[in-house]
This record gives sequence, C-alpha cells and structure tokens, in this order.
Amino acid sequence: MKSNFRRKILKNGMTVLFEKRNLPVISVAFAVRAGGINENLSEKGISHFIEHMLYKGTSKRDAKKIAEEIEKNGGELNGFTSEIITAYFCRMPSDKLKIALEVLSDLVKNPLLDEKELEKEKKIIFEEIKMYHDNPRLHVLDEIQKSLYDGTMGVNLTGTYATMTSITKEKMIDKFKEIYQPNNLIFCVVGDADFNKLVKFCEENFSNEKGSVPVQKFGLKNESRIEKRKGIDQANLVFAYHVPLVGDKKHFAAQVLSTLMAEGLSSRLFNEIREKRNLAYAIQGNSVTTKDFAFNLIYAGTMKENVDKVKKLILKEFEDVANNLDEKELNEVKEQMVGNYRIGMEDSQAQMVNLLSYEIDGDAEEFYEFGKKISEVKLENVKELAKNAQDKFSFFALVPED
Repeated sequence: MKSNFRRKILKNGMTVLFEKRNLPVISVAFAVRAGGINENLSEKGISHFIEHMLYKGTSKRDAKKIAEEIEKNGGELNGFTSEIITAYFCRMPSDKLKIALEVLSDLVKNPLLDEKELEKEKKIIFEEIKMYHDNPRLHVLDEIQKSLYDGTMGVNLTGTYATMTSITKEKMIDKFKEIYQPNNLIFCVVGDADFNKLVKFCEENFSNEKGSVPVQKFGLKNESRIEKRKGIDQANLVFAYHVPLVGDKKHFAAQVLSTLMAEGLSSRLFNEIREKRNLAYAIQGNSVTTKDFAFNLIYAGTMKENVDKVKKLILKEFEDVANNLDEKELNEVKEQMVGNYRIGMEDSQAQMVNLLSYEIDGDAEEFYEFGKKISEVKLENVKELAKNAQDKFSFFALVPED
C-alpha cells in the first residue's frame, strides 16, 4: 500500500525505495540506472557482461562465498539486465537483512573483475547467445525487437560474438567506474525493516562520487521478415507495434489494449485463434512500455501453413476492436487488470521489481496510482491504438524449412 511506501534521494544522489511489510521475508536490491539502451554498437552486451562478473568475486568474497552467505542463510540470490536497468537482488528471511545488505553492497562497490574470470565468463555468455538463438520462442522475441528498432536497440541485449570478443578487462573497468556510482544507484527493499536504518546504511557505506550514463540514439521502424530453419516442427511468430511512451497518458491505453487482445485465457485472440479455430497452443501478449521505448507484442506458435491465417486473424481482431469495442468490454478488461495488479503485489520480490521499474521511468510512487490510471483510460484511445496497430506493425516468423 502507498501508506507503507517511502522514497528518499540521498545527498550523494542514490535513491532509496522502501515498502514496509510485516512478514518474515524481505527482498533487497541494488540497481543501476543503465542497461542495453545505454551501450554503443561496439560494446553491446557489456551491461549484461558486467552483471555476470559482479557475482564472480569481490575484494572480500570469492564467488563461492558470495553464494554461500546468501543461500546458507536461507536466501535466494539473483540478478537481471534489461535495456534500461541492471539489478542485483536477493530474497531473505527478514532477520538476515544485515547479511543481504553487506553482500549486495559489496557486489556493486568492490568487484574484482578478474581477467581470467572475465575470459571464462565470455564462454558462458557465448553459450547463452546460442541458447537464445536455438530456442525458437526466445529467438523470435529477440528478432521482433530488431524489426521495431535500429541502432543499439536493434542488437540483442546479450551482445554478439564480435562485441563480446572485443570487451577487455580495461573496457569493463572503465565502464563500471563510469556508471556504478551512487548517483546512478537505486536501493530498494520490500519487507520488514526500518527505513531510517536503511538510509543510514547507504549514507555510511557509499561515497559521494558521481558517474554518468551514456545516452545512445536509435530509430523506430516497422518491417516484416520470415526466417526458415531446419530441425523445427512448429512456426513461431510475433506481431508487434509501437505504442506511446511512459509519460504519455495514452500509454495506459496501450496496456489495456494488450490485455484485451492477448493476455489471459479470456483474451480476444486466445479465444479466436486457439479456442474457436484450434490454430495454436500458445497465444500470448505483452506490453513493454518505458520512457524511452514502448511496444506491444503478440506471440503465437502454429503450423507453418497457418502463419498467414493467424496473421490475418490478428489484423481482423484489431479491426474489430477499432470499430466495435464498447464500454462494457473495456470496463471488464480494466477490472481484470486492476485485479491482476493487486495479485502481482503479493510477492515481495515481484513488488521490488515493480518499484524499480517505475523508478527508472520516473518515480516509484506512481506505481500505487496504477488502478486510478487504468480507470481513466478512454474508449476512443484504445480504439485509436487498435487502428494504428492495423496500419503500422512489425512481424517476424521463424518457420520450418522444407
């Protein structure tokens, strides 16, 4: 609840977020305001690479000790990199909060970035690149982004073999020093803790050094592509379209449209493509909205000969929404979204990620206004976005080669 939320920006620029919960579990994260979107083409993947390396050891702890201090105390340790943020987090019993703070702060302050470990970790990332390529579903989700954007947004978050090979210890140290400074850090805790003590910990354990986050240019585009591959039996396809950015009032209408079309078993496309016509097992949607880029996507897995049919059904459904969506159906979707929002807050770790995401796009406190913002979405804005999706979209399909 908003009444249990606190936010403070410290003198050194670090942002502290806290949601109070009276439960014996606590989720803790340190995140940096940078990801793939901040990388130039020659270094694409370096944010993700740094994330890997921070778990490989610090001046105080080797990789084994980092994992053991969290896991032997009943916790779970993890991290992620996206286009807009890189985060290091754990979920712990509340009475082990001190351990979580010590380990995670050590990671983001004192990584060794050892050259031997760096070269070893490159091999792991090469395997990760292969994994994304070889998994048809993951591959089409990567490729649709390339069909929506050029520049740095048109290159996979994990980078390429060429960019990974070019990253040296010196480049990584320079990038770490440039970005991993207090003014670029967000510290987020969801659970049973004392806000003032959390603030005090950050004030006592972080310097006043300043860092910068590079801004890279990229362009929007729309294109349709089909890739053929031997050794697969199913066609995987993604239909995607640009939507308003976070900060534009219509971006909530984009989220409503995504839910209406393909999020959940009651969605229009699940009903039309799977239930009525039995053309796909998986039919799912997602709305990816940030202050820098935003798009909705629809994924489906179907037989090769049904790719065009599924695509036409998607376009037909957008046409129907644009012409015939009414207030009754709109209000039903709004109710669904607000209910899902409340359910999504139940898990402290999921809530921690929610708050980080909202903070990156402006102010974490705005997360608690979601229900109100969804209720204010206007019918004409959803219909307008549906019409735009018909007219201007990207499409990518990976199909079996005969």
